[in-house]
Amino acid sequence: MKNYDKIGMSPVDKTTDIAGDCTHSALSSDNAGTVVDSAIIGSGLFIDNEVGGATATGMGEEVLKTVGSFLIVELMRQGKTPQEACEEAVQRVVKNAGNRYKDFQVGFIALNKAGEIGSYCIHEWFNYQVHTAKENKNYKSDYYNKA
Repeated sequence: MKNYDKIGMSPVDKTTDIAGDCTHSALSSDNAGTVVDSAIIGSGLFIDNEVGGATATGMGEEVLKTVGSFLIVELMRQGKTPQEACEEAVQRVVKNAGNRYKDFQVGFIALNKAGEIGSYCIHEWFNYQVHTAKENKNYKSDYYNKA
């Protein structure tokens, strides 16, 4: 399984306005002509300043099929927590992929306007960083494939 190093950020200012940024890892093993989710608004990154934001990492083609970051923000709009929304997005990726999900990683991070954070991924070893005025802390994400 490939390892990914995409970076997604959702900074929040003192007035709770949310911004977003998402990079592409530019793996040397990517196929020529591959369209990555980072470049597609709603897939690798989506921010709605009234609701929150989400970003994705992992197999971009699989994130594209669910427009994962947009899905998460819409689920938060409907009342789900960032954690619940990330879990549902990963479950949709897994369902769409069938048994192929065992061969790739997808992970999501989300933040809502209340400052709540959620993350979820397919396989273990997805970490994320939270930086506030009080601390800078690394967290290990919960994951789907515990078998």
